[in-house]
Amino acid sequence: MSGYVGILVSDPWLQNQFTQVELRSLKTHFMSMRRESGKLTLGDLPSKMSRLKVVGESLTEDEREAFIQDLYQNMQDEVDFELFLRVYSKLQAHATDRRGSGAKSSSAFLKAATTTLLHTISESEKASYVAHINNYLKEDEFLKKYLPIEPSTNDLFEIAKDGVLLCKLINVAVPGTIDERAINTKRLLNPWERNENHTLCLNSAKAIGCTVVNIGTQDFIEGRRHLVLGVISQIIKIQLLADLNLKKTPQLVELVEDSKDVEELMSLPPEKILLRWMNFQLKKANYEKIVTNFSSDVKDAEAYAHLLKVLAPEHSDSSVFTVKSPLERANLVLQHADRMGCKRYLTAKDIVEGSPNLNLAFVAHIFQHRNGLSTQTKQISFLETSPEDTQVSREERAFRFWINSFGNSTYIDNVFEDLRNGWVLLETLEKVSPGIVNWKHANKPPIKMPFKKVENCNQVVKLGKQLKFSLVNVAGNDIVQGNKKLILAYLWQLMRYNILQLLKNLRFRSNGKEITDADILEWANTKVRNTGSKSRMDSFKDRSLSDGIFFLDLLSAVQPRAVNWSLVTRGVTDEEKKMNATYIISIARKLGCSIFLLPEDITEVNQKMMLTLTASIMHWFLNQPVEERPSATSDCETGSQLDTTSNSTMDDSGSESSTECGSI
Repeated sequence: MSGYVGILVSDPWLQNQFTQVELRSLKTHFMSMRRESGKLTLGDLPSKMSRLKVVGESLTEDEREAFIQDLYQNMQDEVDFELFLRVYSKLQAHATDRRGSGAKSSSAFLKAATTTLLHTISESEKASYVAHINNYLKEDEFLKKYLPIEPSTNDLFEIAKDGVLLCKLINVAVPGTIDERAINTKRLLNPWERNENHTLCLNSAKAIGCTVVNIGTQDFIEGRRHLVLGVISQIIKIQLLADLNLKKTPQLVELVEDSKDVEELMSLPPEKILLRWMNFQLKKANYEKIVTNFSSDVKDAEAYAHLLKVLAPEHSDSSVFTVKSPLERANLVLQHADRMGCKRYLTAKDIVEGSPNLNLAFVAHIFQHRNGLSTQTKQISFLETSPEDTQVSREERAFRFWINSFGNSTYIDNVFEDLRNGWVLLETLEKVSPGIVNWKHANKPPIKMPFKKVENCNQVVKLGKQLKFSLVNVAGNDIVQGNKKLILAYLWQLMRYNILQLLKNLRFRSNGKEITDADILEWANTKVRNTGSKSRMDSFKDRSLSDGIFFLDLLSAVQPRAVNWSLVTRGVTDEEKKMNATYIISIARKLGCSIFLLPEDITEVNQKMMLTLTASIMHWFLNQPVEERPSATSDCETGSQLDTTSNSTMDDSGSESSTECGSI
């Protein structure tokens, strides 16, 4: 966390609140205010602070005055620079809390922040990201000394340079994604430790569905604003839309008229479900227009006025329907939202300018706060999941994120729906085996004619057979029809082919010989055996793998400093097994392994995912320069040390190489 050295102030608390750049800026404002009136009192601050961002924009003068009066008895007290800073800091925190607070408040955003060839960013969106971060991470033990962040500065990018903030933000979006014991959290990190944190962040971001193609650890270290904001916006979007599915909010079944439409609803991306929910509520208000986007269709604020009247009529102001100015109407809408208890992340100006990211954030927050759906859930068979359905869902998730990690032309939200035209599958095949696709015979979306989709999928099947996939009695039409079993079988073989090709290309001593599952198994057992450990795996479905010890031994073998054995449990109980599994995944990602499995895949010994995990570790190891690989001697000195099971020690050791590898 560079840049947090106090200047001009002696109070340690104030030194931790502001950067040097911010202190200089505030000192200039303070001196200017004092020159204007000869001296500066507490009573002068409510009006004079109107020129300061956040404090001036988010709070009225009356609100600033009331807040300061609650803090200090005598408004005639003279203000020195340190008192000015204390008042400013408390007002800033109050303003940030007003903009977004509460357990369910959210902000966020469809993709990257607005960019051009000059990589400009939207200051409104940056302010919203900062408000979100200040709200959700303010109690974090490590980060709270650096929060709240001032949105008018570049402090966000300074704080993000060590990787801790982004890792913590991922865990807010999808709790449990990163084992925080794997994050390097010393006050001063060396370059290797920072690089490890960013590698862990990027691989974890991919694993929750972010697209981070062409973004590297150096981009974060250098604080490249448009790229940092792009990743942050995607992470927050995932958190924002987390409840927009039937598993989390079964009441959404109200949006369809009969059970035949439920499966279609389940396959929609969350943004589409949010739009459908909004139109469902607007229909109750007899609002005639259909909202199809979060930009031009809501710029006049009329849809918002009707939506909030339906959801919270007790807070409605009839003047919202008579004013002619869209900006004035937007202000009334936001006042209505305030009365509902919805903390805002956008301004009236953002509404009328049609900011798609911030309008989506606003609607999603309204949904989370008051969705207006019945508390009685219909009994729908689709909502009942068997263990087999859970396994299918988990595999679909892994394959979906793996495909999206290639940065294809279309982001897919459901492999059973979004691959049916064959185009994304052809793009993925081209990435896995360059030159294999005959693009002259491929049909680019949008594809209206069904036979064109079949043509694409026929080529997908043909290429699969060319790569020696097992595709007996499989035709292109099976993919077009969304046959789940066959699509999953094809995707597994495609992922496995990618794994083996990556290893073959690295393992030059194979002399062109194909790498097999048995080769990967033998390599892993040899590496672990050379450390002196007695653990081994007989196959990728070996039930003993569920405790995680073998994979921890393997990670320690390929990078002796990777595993902090004081954090490892014996893996006897289900809870201990899960703790080890979560740690394994985070350590592997921290090294540079791009993997898409869940802790349950390890504890339940999912054969496919055991292979991908082992192969990814092998790929990372073979990708390291020979001189940086651990010797057999050093390996022997770092075997399992399970005498201690404490999980309270933080692993701050840095790996000396954190190379990011291909997605396998």
